[in-house]
Amino acid sequence: MLKIIFGTFLVVFVAELGDKTQIATMLMAAENNSIWPVFIGASFALICSSLVGVFLGSMLSRYVPPNLIQNSAAIAFIIIGILLLFKKI
Repeated sequence: MLKIIFGTFLVVFVAELGDKTQIATMLMAAENNSIWPVFIGASFALICSSLVGVFLGSMLSRYVPPNLIQNSAAIAFIIIGILLLFKKI
């Protein structure tokens, strides 16, 4: 169980570093005198979005094989990367 917790933490932590959510959070913290409300709001948002991801992933895995979900996610990330590269999004 600790291996799953640590692995999930590592993947999510690295994926969130430097993304637009973190940049938006840094901007909000810079614009406000009190950083704690920004920290609490950002933390709650990440918890809620993670909860949605866990429940959707759990439900989806009942009907779709995990390797198909993983391959679909990889293809989606590649497409998003290409669109970002060519400034289409």
